[in-house]
Amino acid sequence: MSEHIVIVGGGIVGCMTAMALVDRGHRVTIVERNQIASQTSGESSWAGGGIVFPLLPWMYSEPVNQLTSYGAKSYQQICERLERETGLPTGFINSGFLLLPPYDQTAAIQWCEAHNQSYEMVDSVDAQLVANHHSQLSLWIPDVCQARPPFFMRALRQWLEQNNVTLLEQTELSPLDEIKPINTWKTLDGLEIKADKFVVTSGAWSFHLLKSVADKLNIKPMRGQILLYQPAENLKQIVYKDGFYMIPRADGQLLAGSTLEDVGFDTSVTEEVKAELAKKAEAIMPALKGLPIIKHWSGLRPGTPENLPTISAHPRIKNLYLNTGHFRYGLTMAPASARLVTELMADEKPFIDASPFALAID
Repeated sequence: MSEHIVIVGGGIVGCMTAMALVDRGHRVTIVERNQIASQTSGESSWAGGGIVFPLLPWMYSEPVNQLTSYGAKSYQQICERLERETGLPTGFINSGFLLLPPYDQTAAIQWCEAHNQSYEMVDSVDAQLVANHHSQLSLWIPDVCQARPPFFMRALRQWLEQNNVTLLEQTELSPLDEIKPINTWKTLDGLEIKADKFVVTSGAWSFHLLKSVADKLNIKPMRGQILLYQPAENLKQIVYKDGFYMIPRADGQLLAGSTLEDVGFDTSVTEEVKAELAKKAEAIMPALKGLPIIKHWSGLRPGTPENLPTISAHPRIKNLYLNTGHFRYGLTMAPASARLVTELMADEKPFIDASPFALAID
């Protein structure tokens, strides 16, 4: 049965959820407090690196790995579809992923073998990198891909427009204040938005909207700052070392980041962090010394304990669902979490166990 569904939040998780609902024949409206695919609003959807891989997956629980593994396997097909149907690029390329020491080699190898992930132990695969003087070898995972978030979001927005999704931008909803069934949700301007069902995909802003009806929703903003370079000769693959990544783009640009800062909703950038990131980047790739930093920006991730999102029906508010709190891996998890929440909304048996992602309330 076709329903009208309102999605609250127009980041990558919200837009991918909209896509999944359109594919099921529903009428969809996205309500976004800023502008969808904007590069100035502080959301993590456009600001992140776009690595379609959970960096150190052996550090995470199996429920997190289920979401990220599904996403990693889905992105090529999703990007090909978006490019075919919109004519816009997504920046999807297979870069490979090089993990430099130190790291837990035993855990990494065990994870790769348990999850059928191709890997190789290597000294180095790129002459641009500082020689490995560590006693431990690097870990090379050749089939890790990336999408370019600003490109991907623009293509996704175009697809939604082509498929008659209503985009209500610069529209902010009032926080829900009582546990009761909802068929309308008021904006701060007093407008009433009607729908059969609502899905909150507001990332770092979700707790503010739901704190009176979901006080155990443990999501807070975590700022990440990133630098952009244009080296004469770029890296050949994604490189990760000690919590720091470097991502080569197809046009020769290079991302270097990022931080994890608990500073509330402050999206400013700081000279101190800029210098710290540049020092780390130059220590890995000496050719960056003296090069100008083309751009320095930040985004707010929806921080959650254990990187575990909430993908759930509200236990006591009929017609309210959550798909939020993906922390560092919103892009990677989005295809799986969109599928899971749409299955829950349709009262279907979910493709994975949904209980780890359930919303707890008193």
